[in-house]
Amino acid sequence: MKDITVIGAGVVGCAIARELSRYDLDIAVIDKNEDIAEGISKANSGIIHGGYNEKKGTLKAKLNLEGNEMMDELASKLQFPFKRNGALVLAFSEDELKRVKELKTNGEEIGVKGLEILNKEEVLNLEKNINKDVLGALYVKSSGIVSPYEMTLAFGENAVENGVEFILGQGVIDIKKENEVYEISLEDGTALKSKIIINAAGLGGGFLNNLVSKVKYEINPVKGEYCLFDKVAGTLCEKTLFQVPSELSKGVLVTPTVDGNLLVGPNAKSSKSIETSREGIDEILDKSKKTMKDIPVDRVLNTFSGLRPKVSGGDFIIEEAKDAKNFINVIGIDSPGLTAAPAIAKYVVNLVSNNINLNEKENFKETRTKMVRMSELSIEEKNKLIAKNPSYGKMVCKCEFVTEGEIIDSIKRPLGATTIDGVKRRTRAMMGGCQGGGCIIPISMILSKELGIDISEVNKNSKSSTVVGFKED
Repeated sequence: MKDITVIGAGVVGCAIARELSRYDLDIAVIDKNEDIAEGISKANSGIIHGGYNEKKGTLKAKLNLEGNEMMDELASKLQFPFKRNGALVLAFSEDELKRVKELKTNGEEIGVKGLEILNKEEVLNLEKNINKDVLGALYVKSSGIVSPYEMTLAFGENAVENGVEFILGQGVIDIKKENEVYEISLEDGTALKSKIIINAAGLGGGFLNNLVSKVKYEINPVKGEYCLFDKVAGTLCEKTLFQVPSELSKGVLVTPTVDGNLLVGPNAKSSKSIETSREGIDEILDKSKKTMKDIPVDRVLNTFSGLRPKVSGGDFIIEEAKDAKNFINVIGIDSPGLTAAPAIAKYVVNLVSNNINLNEKENFKETRTKMVRMSELSIEEKNKLIAKNPSYGKMVCKCEFVTEGEIIDSIKRPLGATTIDGVKRRTRAMMGGCQGGGCIIPISMILSKELGIDISEVNKNSKSSTVVGFKED
């Protein structure tokens, strides 16, 4: 019997689990994927939004602002990469200039600090590669960038260190309630009993709610496609460059990433498919020229897409189901859900406290130590580490300078990698110029050895995605 079960191991689910792990509770996190951050949390812009665009009085406005303000301390304690690089909302017409002034007023009413209107000269002094047709911009000094999957991993690993159990690779197929206890049926035929369920299942949030409540929700996926450029292109701008937002999205942006690449996107199309399209990629590249005319398309490393879980009404839905006590919905968490995630976690804990006594642990571990990155160490530090553990002297990914020692560490850590993509998110192996062409087989061999499985059982990201696909006699 679990006290609390969180369904969904994205950034919101992991942030909730970590916040709940402060208390003497038996907690489980369930996710249908083989790893955490395999859904919405691995494929988004990685922007920590200032919050100027949200509607006053909404949960989005409140939790965006609170989450943004928590980010520096969290990044320090949990050691995930975060940079408060600032953002510019660019105006290219008098109407757009009027709109950015309205956004400044809106943001200030919400409580966003550090908003400033810049003229053309001031904008070009900050970012020389912006389209010279720019007339002005809203400067959002509190905006930042983060690695969304590394942030999720930081929350998840710290939750495990504080006693949370993760059950991965098992989708929820049914939920029944009997005598105030929920029974959660999993794909493998097993069942888990829990006093409280927190539904943070992203695109699956409507399905789970509808299993237990007569108040039905429908999740409407909106696809956004992206182009990821190499680190040469990553020097084109320092700040996140937004266009004036629309009702559907914040528009196509151009931004550096915390790892030094350049990211362009997304568009916004109603779709359940995560496949990228030629038309979609052409659309975002064409729209990005409004921001920056000379983006070098020959520096594109990869394209990808993600789905945003929109609900009618437009605001986050974070509440106990009205006809299902102890079933707490956290659904419709689209943008700015990444920014808001730690604040959502505190909000959910407050809801939980209405139904169960929360006693703080004396031994809660507030901090988490990140993986060693050989590429970040000095020569002296590298030599010292290699002398202690020679596997750190064996280069595996030559594009991103990732060693065997780092890959082994990514597998052995709390919530360690069990798939190729799991290693990729934890180490950046396969994220360079060859996109894994030179190291996917060596990494598969390391996974095979460390997990005690045949290389034919090593998967890219799911049970049906074998990398090698044959078994040696």
